[in-house]
Amino acid sequence: MGPLGVRPLLLLLLDCWASVSAQTRATPPVPTEGLNSTEAARTTPRPALSPRPFGTPKAPVPTSGPRPTPVTDVAALCVCDLTPAQCDVNCCCDPDCSSTDVSVFSACSVPVVTGDSQFCSQKAAIYSLNFTADPPQRIFKLVDQINPSIFCVHITNYKPALSFINPEVPDENNFDKLMKTSDGFSFSSESEISFSTQSDTLTPAKYKYGAPLQTSDSFLRFPSPLTSSLCTDNNPAAFLVNQAVKCTRRINLEQCEEIEALGMAYYSSPKILRVPGLRTEAEIPVTVQSVLVQSLNKTLTRLEDTVELNQTLVEAGDVKICTNVVLEAKYSITYTDAGEVAQAGLALLLGTVSRAVVALEQKFEIHFIQQNTKPVPLSGNPGYVVGLPLAAGFRPQKGSGIIQTMNRFGQLTILRSLAEQDCFAVEGIRAPVLFGYDMQSGCKLRLPKAMTCQLAVRRVKSLLQGQGFPDYVAPFGNSQAQDVLDWVPVHFITQASHVKDSCQLPVALVIEVKWTKYGSLLNPQAKVVNVAASLLSSSFPETNSGSERTVLISTAVTFVDASAPAEAGFRARPTINAKLPFNFFFPFV
Repeated sequence: MGPLGVRPLLLLLLDCWASVSAQTRATPPVPTEGLNSTEAARTTPRPALSPRPFGTPKAPVPTSGPRPTPVTDVAALCVCDLTPAQCDVNCCCDPDCSSTDVSVFSACSVPVVTGDSQFCSQKAAIYSLNFTADPPQRIFKLVDQINPSIFCVHITNYKPALSFINPEVPDENNFDKLMKTSDGFSFSSESEISFSTQSDTLTPAKYKYGAPLQTSDSFLRFPSPLTSSLCTDNNPAAFLVNQAVKCTRRINLEQCEEIEALGMAYYSSPKILRVPGLRTEAEIPVTVQSVLVQSLNKTLTRLEDTVELNQTLVEAGDVKICTNVVLEAKYSITYTDAGEVAQAGLALLLGTVSRAVVALEQKFEIHFIQQNTKPVPLSGNPGYVVGLPLAAGFRPQKGSGIIQTMNRFGQLTILRSLAEQDCFAVEGIRAPVLFGYDMQSGCKLRLPKAMTCQLAVRRVKSLLQGQGFPDYVAPFGNSQAQDVLDWVPVHFITQASHVKDSCQLPVALVIEVKWTKYGSLLNPQAKVVNVAASLLSSSFPETNSGSERTVLISTAVTFVDASAPAEAGFRARPTINAKLPFNFFFPFV
C-alpha cells in the first residue's frame, strides 16, 4: 500500500474510534429502577471525514440493513390490565385508571414493559409514581434500552427469517421436481450407526418393560388371539407383562403329528437370551417343571418323569385319537433387578383329542417373578375374600405412608379364647380379624386387692387392644400403603356408665366393620367403607371379701353389609352429533 492509501485508512480508523467515544459520552444515563437504558440522543449529521475537535459527537454511520422493527408498541402494551373498563389496582399502565385512582396506588405492579429482549437496542416503557406530589401522580417514560450482552440481534436484514415459510406440498405435478431437490430417503447414516454402536457398548444391555423376550433363533412365542379367537403363534412374549389367554386352534386329526404347536418341544425347546441382542451371552433353557396328563374322562395324572413326549396318532379299530396334545402351557420367568433373565420354567397339561375335525381350545399363561424376592400375599384382588385377614396399619406422622407389620395375620386382632379363661394366660395370644366372620371372645381378669383403678385401666386396655392397635384399615385387599387417602380411618368411641365420681374400667371392645359391594353386578368386589371401635367401660368393682376381684373382659367383631339395592343401569343411547359442511349442497343451494 502506497503513502497515498495510508492517510485515508488512518482517517477512517480515527473516525470509527471517535464514533464509539461519542456514543459512550454523549448519551447520559437516565436514572431508572435498575434498568440499563439511555435516552435517545439528538445529533446533527455531519460529513464522515470532516475535521472536528477531539471527543466531538458524530452522526451515526448508516448501516447495511434496517433496524429491527418492534413487533409490539410497548407504550400501548399493558400486561397488568386484566379487567376491561375497570381500573386494576397498582396497574400504572391501565388507561382506565384516573388520577384519583392513581393517588391511592402503593407501587406499580409492572414498572417496566419491554419487547424482545434479544435485540441490542429496543424501546422500554417505564412506569413509576411520584409520591412527593399532592396527590401522587403517575410518571411515564419511553427510553431506549441497551442490551449489555454481546450476543444480541443488531440488524434484521434477512426477511424470510421473520416468518415461517409455507412448505410446498407434493402433488402429481411437482413430485418429480421435489425428488430431484431432495437427498432421497435414508433411515440412518454412517455417523448414526457408529454412534448407536458406541452407545450400545457403553450402556449395558438389559430387558426393558414390554420388550420381546429374545431366543437364540428369534423370540419366545406366546400364542394369543388377535383379530379372532384363533391362535396366532407369531405373538412375542413381552418382558414383565403377565398374560393369561385362551384361543382355539382348528386341527385335522389325521395331521396332528405334523402340527408343531401341539407338541411339548414347541414350548420347551427355545433358549431365552439372558440379555437382549448379545448372542454370545449364556442362554437360559426352558426347564419343564411339571407335566399333567388329562384323560378322556377328565382325570388328571401327574408324571414323575418330565421327558419330552410327542403327540401320537393312535388307531383303535375305527376310532382315531391323538394323545399327548398340549392343552395348557404356563411359563414362569425369573428375572434380576438388572433386567436379566435368570431362569425359565414351564408347566404343561397334556390331553387327548378324539374327534376328526375339532376346534381345540388351548390356554397359555406367563408370569414374571423377581429373583430373591417372595411374593406378598394379598387378602383380595381387589375386593376382600371371605376368610382372609383385614389389612390394617398406622400412620406415625402426617405426610407419611401407612406402616404395616410383616405378619398380615397380626395387623388387626382381638383376644383369643382359651379353655383356662385366664386373661394373663392369653396375653399376647391374639386372633386375626377375618373378613366376613363375626367373632366374639373373652376371658376372666383377676385383679389383686392392692391394684389401683388407674393401673387396672392401663392393663385392661393393653389386653383389649393388643400391642399396637391400627389407625387405618385398607378398603380393598390389595390397597397400597402409599395411597393414604384411600385408607379408611378407625373411629374410636368410648362409652362409659352414668355413675359419677367413680373410676371407669374398660371391659369390652366392639369392632364394627361396614362394607359394600363395589363394581359390576356380575362380579362385585367387597370394599370396606367404615370401621368403628367402641370401648365399653363400667364402674371399678369393689371387693366385698377375699383378696381378688374378678372382671369379665370380652372383644367382638361384627361385619355389616351396607350395600345399597343393586339396580341394573344402562348407558344412554349414543347420539349422532354430525354437521354437514356449509357448502355441502353447492351449487344447488
